[in-house]
Amino acid sequence: MAKQVGASPKRLKPIMDVVRGMTVNDALDQLGLMTSPWARSVAKVVLSAASNAENNLFMSRETLRITRISADQARPLKRFRPRARGRIGRVTRRSSHIIIEVDEIQEG
Repeated sequence: MAKQVGASPKRLKPIMDVVRGMTVNDALDQLGLMTSPWARSVAKVVLSAASNAENNLFMSRETLRITRISADQARPLKRFRPRARGRIGRVTRRSSHIIIEVDEIQEG
């Protein structure tokens, strides 16, 4: 899980749709080829989930597959921008929580 990532869920969802259901190694290869700067953030979370599964649950990295990946709305930053005639306009900078779960591939 990565909290308070500076991208909106709308920007992250197309990236996540590409790697949903892939094996961890294939997902990391695919994310490395993407031109979006947010693909690197998603790749870091995939790598973290794989490392946690290896070290804590003694799973093999070659048999890990992404079972759940989502970008949930996090707390937005609220800012103000000057507008015409002395008024202000509200600017909401959205951010996300990236959640990734991995599990071993069931053979058979």
